[in-house]
Amino acid sequence: MLPPPAVYHFPSEISTLKDGASVRTFGRLTSYKPDCSQAILKDQQSSAQCHVSVQTTLVEPFQPMLGAQYFVLGEIERTNGLSGVILRARSLACVEAIDLRLMQEAIVEQRSFFTSRSELNVQCNL
Repeated sequence: MLPPPAVYHFPSEISTLKDGASVRTFGRLTSYKPDCSQAILKDQQSSAQCHVSVQTTLVEPFQPMLGAQYFVLGEIERTNGLSGVILRARSLACVEAIDLRLMQEAIVEQRSFFTSRSELNVQCNL
């Protein structure tokens, strides 16, 4: 089952999601290991750096561009490793030309809109 349209999670939120949750996120590709089909995306939010492990088995072969920005759509899988979470990618797209600061602002505004709309629906149903 796909997540609702245009719902994104920041990389820092990935570790808080439950096993099997559908996720859309983004980050800069910092490493790729083709022998174990694993990529690492990094994002810097405020002063903290967030790393997301991505299992790329379902999207291979792809031409990784280290240092480029990527969007990922996939599911969360809990592990016993150091990170505790792997994102199993169903779609992986290079989006190098995107303005991430502007996109992050848009995500925050969209979340605010969806929250206010759902609160309005609850009040109308009362």
